[in-house]
Amino acid sequence: MAKRREQRRHARSEHPGGEETPIRFEVFNTERLEQHAVSLARAQKVTSLKQGRKLIPRVRENALVLLEAYKSVAREVRDQHAITPAAEWLLDNFHVIEEQFSDIHADLPESYARELPKLAEGVLAGYPRVYGIAWALVAHTDSRFAPDLLSLFVNAYQGVEPLRLGELWAIPITLRVLLV
Repeated sequence: MAKRREQRRHARSEHPGGEETPIRFEVFNTERLEQHAVSLARAQKVTSLKQGRKLIPRVRENALVLLEAYKSVAREVRDQHAITPAAEWLLDNFHVIEEQFSDIHADLPESYARELPKLAEGVLAGYPRVYGIAWALVAHTDSRFAPDLLSLFVNAYQGVEPLRLGELWAIPITLRVLLV
């Protein structure tokens, strides 16, 4: 158990932004976001190796953190303490969050993720390339999802470096991995 906890801690500390830091960098306007996608496509190198870093451990860790937050808020309500609107939202909508975690596990099996091209260099080396693309989009939009920005970003990226069909299919579920 202690070894597994240490592995999770080490994996989190290697991740851009660190363990507790939200995925957040300078927020780009549309033009700058498009330029960033182009520069990212030029810079990202992929490897043909099947083995890489797995996304599911990060998802499990996030699920545990959110479950603990939910339980904590539920205890506050049970003890008749006041809660914030955000905490109330968590209580009311936790089932939606659980559905997202369930969908991630169903829609991104390890066998599928293993087939995705992996990044060869940088802090996200070993992760699927599509994860790096989604990570950049989330980081530079302050985690705000907008379909038009997703299309703009992916189209700009593909103008330089076409993505495989499997990568295009994985974009929505990869965004869920990052946003939950």
